[in-house]
Amino acid sequence: MRAVSFGILFAAAIGVASPTNAADVAAGKAKAEICAGCHGDNGISQTENIPSLAGQLDQFIQWQLVFFRAGARKNEQMQPIVEQLNNDDIRNLGAYFASLTPFKGGKDDNPELSEKGKQAAAGRRCASCHTDTFVGTKAVARIAGQREEYLVKALHDYKSGARSGGAQAAMADVAYPLSDEEITALAHYLSHL
Repeated sequence: MRAVSFGILFAAAIGVASPTNAADVAAGKAKAEICAGCHGDNGISQTENIPSLAGQLDQFIQWQLVFFRAGARKNEQMQPIVEQLNNDDIRNLGAYFASLTPFKGGKDDNPELSEKGKQAAAGRRCASCHTDTFVGTKAVARIAGQREEYLVKALHDYKSGARSGGAQAAMADVAYPLSDEEITALAHYLSHL
């Protein structure tokens, strides 16, 4: 019941897609100028432990911004920024980042580690939510090509319970039993896709 209530709240907060609530990619691009300082030009992060947003799914971006704005997900750098966003800004940012070309993982410098990561992904059934190519779907994150150290941090945060908001319960169940070695391998594998 709680999930249904939150879903209704989210739909009301963002608004049902209609011509009057259609996203404006150009407005999203203009609003994203403040995001570039951390998340990089064109959404490709060059900053350690900061995720790339290019090619991330529209719904995922919107959900995360709503979680940050509502305080369900916390980050000292994000809080003052998201507090200033209205619903149109959130829709526009989601559309803008989704329109960008995602980073394509570079040449794999450790294929053995990637193989271990591939096995960990299969064993934890990561594809059941993130799709077979790990590009995500709807409100589930694109993790293919994401920054390696950010993936390590995110998995550790899910494992420890430090990260909340969104798929916390599902990700905590997946991350909790992962060893540090598996987290390292999984992050390496996914970042090179």
